[in-house]
Amino acid sequence: MKINRLMPLLTIIVLMLLGAGFFVYQQQTEVEKAAKPMVLSSHNERSCSVEGKTFKQKLTIAAIGDILIHDRVYEDARTAEGFDFKPMLAAVKDELEKPDLLLANQETILGGVEMGLSSYPSFNSPHEVGDALIDAGVDIVSTANNHTLDRGEKGAQNSISYLTAAGLPYVGSFKDEEDKKRLRILDKNGISIAYLSYTYGTNGIPVPEGKDYLVNLIDKAAMEEEVHRAKKEADVVVMSIHWGNEYQRHPDEIQKELAQFLVNEGVDVVFGHHPHVLQPMEWLTAEDGSKSLVVYSLGNFLSGQVWDYKDIGGMASVEVIKTVTPRGTSVELANPAFYPTFVASNGQRNYRVVPLKDAGSHGLKDAGAKYTEIAEHMKIED
Repeated sequence: MKINRLMPLLTIIVLMLLGAGFFVYQQQTEVEKAAKPMVLSSHNERSCSVEGKTFKQKLTIAAIGDILIHDRVYEDARTAEGFDFKPMLAAVKDELEKPDLLLANQETILGGVEMGLSSYPSFNSPHEVGDALIDAGVDIVSTANNHTLDRGEKGAQNSISYLTAAGLPYVGSFKDEEDKKRLRILDKNGISIAYLSYTYGTNGIPVPEGKDYLVNLIDKAAMEEEVHRAKKEADVVVMSIHWGNEYQRHPDEIQKELAQFLVNEGVDVVFGHHPHVLQPMEWLTAEDGSKSLVVYSLGNFLSGQVWDYKDIGGMASVEVIKTVTPRGTSVELANPAFYPTFVASNGQRNYRVVPLKDAGSHGLKDAGAKYTEIAEHMKIED
């Protein structure tokens, strides 16, 4: 009788033990599952091949002409705190900011007021000129020209020190031999541009002995070496060159011969300076069949010179197109353009660089006819 009464109780206990055991087993299984890495169901593998793909990268490079700061220009920029040249470029700033890379020919040294400012024939300009160029979108300045040594070695070095501190790249005049050997290569949009700069001379001022790095003088052997070195490091080589005859509106035979030499050696774009007036631009074909753009003179961009085309300048630009394919990389130039400008002033005051198309409202007589003439003068044939 006791056994019969205990059977239900024993049955309940056995069931409870079995249930507890099953619960422990289930928990252990879950722990083991969690410890194992997740395995997703298999699927068909897909391969992604770039074979046959073509990539194009583009940028626009441009240059403006002579920044030639006469005393009447820097006196017009004088303020209670120093100098401010930014208003002089305000009317064209939007246009100057459009290219991806912009070069300017800094004709006068930026030695600063501590050296004493000076004008023609031996120039020295305020540092604030460079500040205005940076503000307007200039990315690099060319410093090899006939005024590089106007104030001697100290002037050139003071200018370099300022440009270095301001973060504005320079080319053509250097602080030492090591600085000279360093190529100026600017990278943008996956395209690298090497900038070189040379001048025909320094107005008879001798380069200090053993200090050729202070200014690059035109020398075909030296230019050939640097161009070839630049071609190995950059996609495009740009030459800023000081040459030609002042106030002549067309290049001479020396310019043409030197331009063809540079193109044959591998220069892709030549931006010319020194004549202080605009000279045409054209395509030249190298010995290997490639095409290069030559702008013989960009004229004055900001200066105190007036009349006889000396107050008309502008910005030349060209597109660089880099194509990358499985077969290799190629670079071509396209769509050269010219944006003409005018330096307006009133009684040697209120100097302003304005679009030539708007120059009629800034005192230029027959501005419409002048604009048409300059557009024709700078037109380039494909």
